[in-house]
Amino acid sequence: QLQLVESGGGLVQPGGSLRLSCTAPGYALEDYAIGWFRQAPGKNPEGISCISKRSDGRTYFADSVKGRFTGSRDNVENAVYLQMSSLKPEDTAVYYCAADPDGCNFVCAGSSCYEVRTIYEYDYRGQGTQVTVSS
Repeated sequence: QLQLVESGGGLVQPGGSLRLSCTAPGYALEDYAIGWFRQAPGKNPEGISCISKRSDGRTYFADSVKGRFTGSRDNVENAVYLQMSSLKPEDTAVYYCAADPDGCNFVCAGSSCYEVRTIYEYDYRGQGTQVTVSS
């Protein structure tokens, strides 16, 4: 059973940066599309990014984080990263990575993109890591 592990969360001041990692010991993450979701208190999980499987390599971002967040893979380390910059208090949430062998499912209209699937429609999900943006 593939188990995803997120790390890298913490407390950061507004305008700061954090890098989240998603790993899966014993499994090749390059065979999966990796989605990133976040859930703020009292809200539903929000799909913010997806990085495609190795055959495609595309990365998608929701409008709420576009231009501030970037994604990458390191197949040697078997990890996927979410680099978050220019963080805002509204970015405070628990961040989850999720994996699916079928690929990303973002829909884009012009420069605006959004995640079609919910986190529960991904085959695998991690336990989450808390990100708090506060002065």
